[in-house]
Amino acid sequence: MESLGPRIKQLRLQAQLNKAALARLVGVSDVTISYWESGAIKQIGHERLVALAEALGCPLSHLLDDGAGGGQQPLRLSHHLPLPWQGQGAPTLMLEGQKAPAYLVTPASDESFEALPPGALAAIQPLSRYLGPGDYLVEEQGQLDVRRLAGESPGLELHGKLVTRWARLDD
Repeated sequence: MESLGPRIKQLRLQAQLNKAALARLVGVSDVTISYWESGAIKQIGHERLVALAEALGCPLSHLLDDGAGGGQQPLRLSHHLPLPWQGQGAPTLMLEGQKAPAYLVTPASDESFEALPPGALAAIQPLSRYLGPGDYLVEEQGQLDVRRLAGESPGLELHGKLVTRWARLDD
């Protein structure tokens, strides 16, 4: 996310907001906005990224994408193996309050997941063991799905846990 700072500035100017106005909308100081735009602060928590996207009037994926393929494009999740991050050197992101990196995913255009509707974004932390109640990326009989688990589930291979999700607001 090296070019996130200049992208924030570009989107802020397109939205005709000064730093103080954007800061009020996001819930931070105008100095923080300056630090983000200059790149002095490179890690932005997911709650702030969501607030930034909303304040700038753009989808989160647009905020994270640098337009040159080097941004944080979400990986396309399907019901079929391989996992979207296998064999690609896919970029990860660190979320505030998480100790391990996660992958940004969205359902592939021809796929549907009950727990992850079309257009939604999710951060999935790869893992292979149950870590408490929540939504997991699971494999059963060679098919991937996103399921809510409240306990250990024999017969399911765990590939990741959804640590956060963003839904589209325009539906």
